[in-house]
Amino acid sequence: MKNYTITVNGNVYDVTVEEGTGSSAPAAAPKAAPKAAPAAPKAAASSGAGSVRIEAGAAGKVFKIAANVGDSVKAGDAVVIIEAMKMEIPVVSPSDGTVASIDCAIGDPCAAGQLLATLN
Repeated sequence: MKNYTITVNGNVYDVTVEEGTGSSAPAAAPKAAPKAAPAAPKAAASSGAGSVRIEAGAAGKVFKIAANVGDSVKAGDAVVIIEAMKMEIPVVSPSDGTVASIDCAIGDPCAAGQLLATLN
C-alpha cells in the first residue's frame, strides 16, 4: 500500500492506494477515501504580518510573485500573479505601501478570497 496526499479544487485528501495483483480479472473498487475533513490550503492559515490584506480575486494557482517583502508598491501594482483557466490574473495592491509578507509560494493552489500577501 502507498499513501498519497491529493489536492482537488483546494481540498486536501489523504488516500491509501493498494497495488493490484496483476491478473486480468477485474479488481475490486479502489479504497480511496478522505481520512479526515478537507484541510484548508496552507497559505490561508497564515495571518500575515501587515495590516492591509491582499487576497485572491479568483481560484487558481500562484503563477508568479511580482513583489518581495520590503518592496514599496503603489496602488494598482501587481504583487502576485495567479493562473486560472490558462489566463494570468494580476492580484494588485489596493493602496500604496510596503510589502510586509508574502503568504504563498509559486505553484500553490489558491481559493477566491484567500490571503496572498499583506502591506503596511
